Amino acid sequence: MTYVDGFVAAVPTENKQKYIKHAALAAPLFKEFGALQVVECWGDDVPDGKLTSFPMAVKKEEHEAVVFSWVVWPSRDVRDEGWKKLMADPRMAPDANPMPFDGKRLIYGGFQTILDV
Repeated sequence: MTYVDGFVAAVPTENKQKYIKHAALAAPLFKEFGALQVVECWGDDVPDGKLTSFPMAVKKEEHEAVVFSWVVWPSRDVRDEGWKKLMADPRMAPDANPMPFDGKRLIYGGFQTILDV
């Protein structure tokens, strides 16, 4: 089964095009280093919750949108090696491809696929 990295972030709405550019520069690198698929989604219907929610999780501010993304890898081993290469690649350096959002509020994690239909 595949392995998936998932991400949730709050991105200023004025930075939507900057985010798309950032993602478009990074996605080919993920694929170069073994990823099968990179998906980026801009929040369209992301309600506030009473106890938990995507907006609450990333401390979304009024002028921000929630972005939900994932990267599919063939395995955890490929993912671990891919991330090492990504972090060492100068094309991923902040000056080469700056994050157009507050990275301190980024939520991410790696997940084993348990069902894929």
